[in-house]
Amino acid sequence: MSYPELISREEIRKRVEELGQQITKDYAGEELVVVGVLKGSFVFCADLIRELNLPVHLEFMSVSSYEGTESTGNLKINLDISTNVEGKNVLLVEDIVDTGFTISTLSKLFKNKNPKSVKLATLLYKPARLEHKVDIDYLAFEIEDHFVIGYGLDFNGRFRELPYVGIYDGEV
Repeated sequence: MSYPELISREEIRKRVEELGQQITKDYAGEELVVVGVLKGSFVFCADLIRELNLPVHLEFMSVSSYEGTESTGNLKINLDISTNVEGKNVLLVEDIVDTGFTISTLSKLFKNKNPKSVKLATLLYKPARLEHKVDIDYLAFEIEDHFVIGYGLDFNGRFRELPYVGIYDGEV
């Protein structure tokens, strides 16, 4: 089954390359702790770190706040990082910022760990749904208010394997 393509594989590749170049420039000569927020960001995070020309320490966090297509309003940390980030540059890598709840909560948690800096890279941003203030430092794409799948994003665990970002139309 095919879903309407919102952002093509080639558009994603080009934009991830550009973000990698900007991040490399911004952190030149410094180490970066990259924290991928699982599960949705794993494809974006993997592609992004391959574009970085910096020493990278990779960590993952697993959090959940969605059931189906709706946010629950609660953030559950299923897996935390094992690295001490005090005095280090941290880059949180997220798949999508829509309500902003997940990433604003994570940003606060990380800032309490006394890092040198905390910045955010996200594949997608849906301003129409934003409820919590979020500073996005590295944005790949701003999108309309669609429920999207592919390139790591899912609907109930499915469709992460699509090589593009598509619009979920409710059909399985």
